[in-house]
Amino acid sequence: MKPFEGHTASVWSVGFSPDGTRILSGSSDKTIRMWDVRTGDEVMKPLKGHTASVLSVGFSPDGTRIISGSSDKTIRMWDVRTGKEVVKPLKGHTDTVMSVGFSSNGTRIISGSSDKMIRMWDARTGEEVMKPLKGHTNSVWSVGFSLDGTRIISGSADKTIRMWDARTGEEVMKPLKGHTNSVRSVEFSPDGTHIISGSDDKTIRMWDARTGEEVMKPLKGHTSVRSVASGFSPDGTRIVSGSDDKTVRMWDARTGDEVMKPLKGHTTSVSSVGFSPDGTHIISGSSNETRRMWDARTGEEVMKPLKGHTDSVWSVGFSPDGTRIISGSEDNTIRMWDARTGEEVMKPLKGHTALVRSVGFSPDGTCIISGSHDKTIRMWDVRTGEEVMKPLKGHTDSVTSVGFSPDGTRIVSGSYDNTRGSGGIYKTLAL
Repeated sequence: MKPFEGHTASVWSVGFSPDGTRILSGSSDKTIRMWDVRTGDEVMKPLKGHTASVLSVGFSPDGTRIISGSSDKTIRMWDVRTGKEVVKPLKGHTDTVMSVGFSSNGTRIISGSSDKMIRMWDARTGEEVMKPLKGHTNSVWSVGFSLDGTRIISGSADKTIRMWDARTGEEVMKPLKGHTNSVRSVEFSPDGTHIISGSDDKTIRMWDARTGEEVMKPLKGHTSVRSVASGFSPDGTRIVSGSDDKTVRMWDARTGDEVMKPLKGHTTSVSSVGFSPDGTHIISGSSNETRRMWDARTGEEVMKPLKGHTDSVWSVGFSPDGTRIISGSEDNTIRMWDARTGEEVMKPLKGHTALVRSVGFSPDGTCIISGSHDKTIRMWDVRTGEEVMKPLKGHTDSVTSVGFSPDGTRIVSGSYDNTRGSGGIYKTLAL
């Protein structure tokens, strides 16, 4: 379908409705827009009211309301059916509203701001339900409720995480300290027993939500993590990561311990890593034009480096059945290899006129999708290497990420153009 176009400036936040039929976006153009997932059409006029960038948007749990937070220091709530504001703007913050969200039952709204405060509001009336939560000494980057609605968690540029009683506003434990730089993201585990946090100090930490104690060591090891690719094993017990320090590392997801020595062999940055579907192998791609495959149990390379590309490899991955490896490169081609022998199984797929940034298989393994800096998305037949449709055009800048929906009926793409994005990283989302 066509890209979700309409915003005239950077898109800072996007999200799905609870039933998955709508997409919501907030932008530096001061508007909020809503789209039909199936057609890509806007389902109402842009929501206007904010006088500065909209940094955070979201739906209520029942999908009937929209919440938005802005650099204009206000929070606004809108009726999904009419697009009308349902209460007056929520005022109280004295600086940019960085994060907003509903409680799981939809009765409360939580907000975090650069004014160092957290505020809670009645979602029906817009009235504050308690005094501002004070304690952080710098901007509050992320806030959220526990699933049962009894706790609030917050992460701040003051390097701490704080937890509050949602009924009284009192802190329920001492600030969680350990990070040495801004805490950008915090959230509860689904069962509410753990907190996970990510920071500009290049570490991820996990905490016991009852005691505030770290439950494992920070995930550290790389000496340079400016550009990291990582992922969980299929069974969730291990984490793998690749780094600018030229190594691949693997950790125990329960203890945070490295489970083997760093995997060495690449001579330049590792730009892509991943597990095979059965978790027995790791594939890694590097800017030195090679891909390497490793035994996930021993760390040994299981075959010679896969060579063929004549420039940096940006993306690698396995087919769903684990028998094929796919790679996309700055040489503008896509190559496919036999995962058992390392031999190429067909001629390079040519068509893109600029570097191939992202590649992947369809869920049934019959098609390959690719996104390129030539602003197009292409789809190929795995058996013949032929393109199965005309290039998908519409993006006005590099396509940085592509993928299929689980049922294989939809394609999602991310780009540097200004049609849709998340968190200021990718500024487009086209289905």
